[in-house]
Amino acid sequence: MKRLRNENGAALLFVLLLSVVALITSAGLLYVVARGGFLSGQQKRYATALAAGRAGAEVTFQLVADRGDDTIHFADNTLINKFIGPNLQTKLGNPTNLWGAGADSSSTISPDNNTTYDLRFDLGNYRVHAKIVDTVAGNSGADLGLIKGGVVTTVPGEVTVMNIPYLYTIEELSEDRTNPQERSKISILYQY
Repeated sequence: MKRLRNENGAALLFVLLLSVVALITSAGLLYVVARGGFLSGQQKRYATALAAGRAGAEVTFQLVADRGDDTIHFADNTLINKFIGPNLQTKLGNPTNLWGAGADSSSTISPDNNTTYDLRFDLGNYRVHAKIVDTVAGNSGADLGLIKGGVVTTVPGEVTVMNIPYLYTIEELSEDRTNPQERSKISILYQY
C-alpha cells in the first residue's frame, strides 16, 4: 500500500509532459515560419512573372495595332529573339470561323512547340508567348486608324457608319528562361 501512494517521480512525469508540449509547439512554429518564407518566395516570383506578362501584353497590343508589322518602336527598334507565326495575319484580319485548318484556336500554349503560339519575344530574363485564340471582326483597320467619331447622324440624307472595333481574345504565357517554374498566364480581351 505504501508503494501505491508514493509520489516519487511525479515531478519527472510532469516535466516530461511539459517538454513534449513545448517540443510540439516549437516544431509547429518552425513549420509555420519555414512555410511562410516558401510562400512569400513563390508570391514574389509569380509577381515578377506577372509583371513581365503585363509588359509582354503591351508589346502584343502594339503588334495587333500595327496589324502584325514586326517593326516594334523600341529604342533600338528590335525585339530580342522574336518569332511571328505564319497565321498571325490571318488571325488579325479575319473572324475565327474563316481562319482555316492551319490556324489553332485552342488556348493551350506549349513553349517547346512554335505551332501553339503566334508571337514569341524576350523581355529581360523572361520569354513571352502570345496567341490569338478568337477574333470578332469589326470595321476598324490599320489604314483607317482609330476612328474617334462614327455615330449615326439624324441629318436626312446623310449617313455615318458607326465604328465597330475588332475584338481579339489573346492568351499569353510568360516564363523565366532559366527557371520555367516561374511563370504566369494571362487571358486578354483586346478591342481595336
